Amino acid sequence: MTRAVHDSPTPWVAAHIRRFEETGGRPRPGMNDLLLTTRGRRSGLPRRTALAYVRAGDAYVLTASNAGADRHPAWYLNLLATPDVTLQVGPAAFPATARPATAAEAARLRPLVIAAMPSYAAYRTTTTRDIPLVLATPAAQTDSLPT
Repeated sequence: MTRAVHDSPTPWVAAHIRRFEETGGRPRPGMNDLLLTTRGRRSGLPRRTALAYVRAGDAYVLTASNAGADRHPAWYLNLLATPDVTLQVGPAAFPATARPATAAEAARLRPLVIAAMPSYAAYRTTTTRDIPLVLATPAAQTDSLPT
C-alpha cells in the first residue's frame, strides 16, 4: 500500500491511532492493540483503524463489532473485498491476509476474545447481526513478527 494512509474519520478511533503512534504501539496498558490498514472497497485508498486483538496460533483475531452497531464496520467490508491488509503491532508493520472466521472457528475463539475484552459480550446483545471474527495471518512468517 504505497499511497498516503487515511485514518478512521471517527474521532475516538483517530485519537486511538494517534496514541498508538505516540506510544510506539502501546496506547492502552494491558491491552493488545494493533493498527489495521485495508484498501477502500470503493475508493481504492488505504484506510487505517485501531483494533484490539487476541492471538490464536499465527493469526491475529479481530472483532468486527462496530461497538454493537447494526452494520458491519467499513474496515470489515473493505477486507472482504480485498483480503490483503497491513498490520502494525507495536513498531512492526507487515503484510497479512485477512478472512472471516468460520462458524466453528468463531465458536472456539469467541470466549478468548471476550476474556480479553468483556465489552464484546455486551455488543452482541445490542445488535441482531452476527458480529464476525476475523483471522489476519502474516503473509511471511518470520522470527521478527511481534506477539
